Amino acid sequence: MKRGIAVLVSVTALAAIAYFTANKWAIKHETITFYDASRDNRPVPVHVAIRRDREFQADAGMINLPVAVLNHGNTVKNTEYGFLSTVFAMRGYLVLSPQHDLPTDPPMVTKPGELYVGRLPQILRGVANIHLAIAEMKKIRPNADYARVTMVGHSMGGDISMYFAKQYPDEIKKVVTLDNLRVPFMTAGKFKILSFRSKDPQFKTDPGVLPTDEECEKAGITVVNTDFQHNDMRDTGPDGAKSSIQGMLDKFLSDTDSDVAPVDTLKAPPKILEPGPVALMGSAKS
Repeated sequence: MKRGIAVLVSVTALAAIAYFTANKWAIKHETITFYDASRDNRPVPVHVAIRRDREFQADAGMINLPVAVLNHGNTVKNTEYGFLSTVFAMRGYLVLSPQHDLPTDPPMVTKPGELYVGRLPQILRGVANIHLAIAEMKKIRPNADYARVTMVGHSMGGDISMYFAKQYPDEIKKVVTLDNLRVPFMTAGKFKILSFRSKDPQFKTDPGVLPTDEECEKAGITVVNTDFQHNDMRDTGPDGAKSSIQGMLDKFLSDTDSDVAPVDTLKAPPKILEPGPVALMGSAKS
């Protein structure tokens, strides 16, 4: 038993070393600030992550990079999801992470009974930030597929991602959310969706947000019910939670990156094998 534990610790340590090595040397990180003239020159800092060899190939006109837009949770920095951006960057994506809220913004006031509990103004601000980031990045890195992007987000960022996908479905390749709580899923089956759900009594998903099992099957939606807390799903979360999410996300991308056509709604949603310590359920129940 002790030998087994020692091997597990060694493997975990090696995985951590590989993660930090890849993040430092293989992936380039930079923050670019854009200004939105239509909103009084509002600054929108965008953290950019890209694999260095893929950057070279794109700059040489050899490839077009797939694009992922990573959206942070409320009051969380756009740089606090490195464990997610690393998965996308290592798979060759250009990863854009806009900062949606600024210190000068007024505090968010939730209003029970209103649409998305009164969060629509913040969601619309996020959508505007995404469109600005994409438009400006086209000028800097033209060799990327901005026409159909992968939208990713945690909590409020997940709601921004889902709202963007519902409003602009033709601009979406796929969607990944981590515990979005307010905006209902799109169930038209135009793209595949992966969603990780927490088991956290402090963060409850609003009624009507999650699809039924039947809707998931028809629309190509995979729902993963986990034992993680809501705030475990960012860089400050436990390594076990992040590693498990990374593994399932990488498997999902492996299954879908070659699929550029609309989802075949006659087929079952993608299955993720060997989820490790996380219970995998193709279900909307929590």
